[in-house]
Amino acid sequence: MRVPAWISCMVSSCLRPWKPHTNISSDDEDDPSTSTTSTLVQWRRDLLRHSHGEFSYAVVQGNVEIEDHSQVEIGSKGIFVGVYDGHGGATCSHFLKTRLFPIVINSARDHGTISDDTLRESVCAVESAFMENIGVGTPAVQMCNTRVGSCCLAAVIWEGVLHIANLGDSRAVVGTLGRCRSITAVQLTTDHNCCREEIRQELQAAHPTDPEIVVIDRGAWRVKGFIQVSRTIGDAHLKIPGLLRSPLTVPVLSAEPSVTSRTLSSNDKFLIFASDGLWDLLTNQHAAEIVHLNPRRGIARKLIKAALKAAARRAKVEYSTLMEVPAEGRRMIHDDITVVVVFLDGTSHHHVTELSVRGFEEAAGPSNFRSVRNFG
Repeated sequence: MRVPAWISCMVSSCLRPWKPHTNISSDDEDDPSTSTTSTLVQWRRDLLRHSHGEFSYAVVQGNVEIEDHSQVEIGSKGIFVGVYDGHGGATCSHFLKTRLFPIVINSARDHGTISDDTLRESVCAVESAFMENIGVGTPAVQMCNTRVGSCCLAAVIWEGVLHIANLGDSRAVVGTLGRCRSITAVQLTTDHNCCREEIRQELQAAHPTDPEIVVIDRGAWRVKGFIQVSRTIGDAHLKIPGLLRSPLTVPVLSAEPSVTSRTLSSNDKFLIFASDGLWDLLTNQHAAEIVHLNPRRGIARKLIKAALKAAARRAKVEYSTLMEVPAEGRRMIHDDITVVVVFLDGTSHHHVTELSVRGFEEAAGPSNFRSVRNFG
């Protein structure tokens, strides 16, 4: 796939190792994470307005270097949510945070609308752009660039329709109101993770002559023993023939996103977008009930707190003890966790401020959504 020049000219500066600044935010007043001994590194925006409601957004660090990146783009007629769960480092997930949405907007201008095709083409274009530029920098940087990758969950609400593109095991869930005002969680995305029999069968069908395309390694199903997810951005060393190392002879990962759409109804009350750090610890239904039964303000942070309590129970430690685990030991207990909860109020607020809000960035800037406000 040929990458347009306007993409390539933006790319080189994004393929540098990313060093985050961190913000240790306070939690609830009775939460041990507020103590002076807490090592928890987190970031949050408790409640902001978007064009059709409100949203809550929070991130907590689990890795020594946070590998999750994320963004919410607020437009006068739509909202974009991106959750990028990196692996092997943060270079690829940071690249997605800075480059995917501008590509979506340029594709939308070309098509005159935002659609499933817009997202599909944009994800394919950002994969090509990342791969074209992995040779930028010193030999050591180039080697690192071939070995980093990221899951990618990108969603747009536009003209009452939710469009989602997904690679990897981040997840989107809708909370739908049913009878007796109860809430039902409906998963909207496919987890491209080898722990699922369906994904193992998909890989085996694609590689019928390789009986070891998926094997159990380090206690989990992995593609050729390397990685648990089957679709990613990046990971050139598992996709590009010239970079494959023994025992690989053919590419084993895909960059083809699963794309789906949903016309939102009045019963669809909220959406939860999160990296697998949340879903490894909470079921879809449990997460939806937490959102449904609690105030909106700080609800993303409350979901993370519930996940951390589950992680502490799984590790057989007190929650207060988990809050004091140093950064270098935290990954053994939980992953980076990113959560965005988008509330759907069924009314339009076209005068909302168009902002770009990004995890672990203190200042919100203007969003590129302003360039497509006249669509539709």
